[in-house]
Amino acid sequence: MQIISESSHSIHLYHDDALNCYDIWGSPIVIVSDGAYGISGFPGDPPTYESLDIWYDPHVRKWSERSTPQTTLWFWNTEIGWAIVHPVLARYGWEYRACHIWDKGIAHVAGNSNTQSLRKLPIVTEVCVQYVKRPVFHANGQQLSMRDWLRYEWERTGLPFSKTNEAAGVKDAATRKYFTKDHLWYFPPGEAFERIAAYANQFGQKQGRPYFSTDGHQPVSREQWEKLRSKFYCPIGITNVWREPPVNGEERIKRGTKAFHLNQKPIKLMERIITISSDPGDLVWEPFGGLCTAAIASHNLKRSCVATESNANIFSAAVTRLRQHVAVMRLDL
Repeated sequence: MQIISESSHSIHLYHDDALNCYDIWGSPIVIVSDGAYGISGFPGDPPTYESLDIWYDPHVRKWSERSTPQTTLWFWNTEIGWAIVHPVLARYGWEYRACHIWDKGIAHVAGNSNTQSLRKLPIVTEVCVQYVKRPVFHANGQQLSMRDWLRYEWERTGLPFSKTNEAAGVKDAATRKYFTKDHLWYFPPGEAFERIAAYANQFGQKQGRPYFSTDGHQPVSREQWEKLRSKFYCPIGITNVWREPPVNGEERIKRGTKAFHLNQKPIKLMERIITISSDPGDLVWEPFGGLCTAAIASHNLKRSCVATESNANIFSAAVTRLRQHVAVMRLDL
């Protein structure tokens, strides 16, 4: 292990397989996955996308075990690669939020595609897909979604659903948004949930108390409730299409005149996804580190990061890159 920065936002790099590290890392707020694409891009990368589901399965299982509902997963891949892995993510409790398209621009076409041979248009995109860890509630021998658990708990009170508006202190938002059965369901804000739980425990049937409790002793608090969904901060003017050229200039790590890593991500995009889904001091996982761009972005944003890279040469380059970057940042202070 290499400790690049030891502070309130430390950066730890591991020369190892991520599967050997997940159990010793703290619970992540953000996971940045930039692993196998099924293009033989590095030793161990499958030659085609067909087996990517098998490749990712043990990783996704561990991500689920070690994450909380506050965790956001950003999954980088090709469009078809993501399609193959999505069922694995869904099976282990990851809920799809949005697919973001990295448009590298027309300049990326040069030398990139022999259209007459491949019989398709030039490809200049990758995807970065946002997932969140779906919270699961246990009640009466069942596993319930958050929406179903809210309805289940209110039904136990014996009160009509029309009273949820009075409980939440709203005109109709509770019945229309928080307790609806249809797909237009909304997460109740912490203040509203706190009022609903208090009302239920005051006016609901005595024999069923406590209501809205996960331990059978106390209702879920406002603070606990607010931790049951991922962090999200919407940047102004940013959509799900990211027009950003491939890494070049000083940011591109080279070996001689050639790129050292074929799929180096822009720091700008890594900073974007980490800013959207975390706060300073939070922990970011980068299980397939490569040149550890997410670690650099984390350091810039005062987040902690743990990253692994199994290839010795790439790991050495990542350590050098991180050390140089941290040194420059200190000089700029």
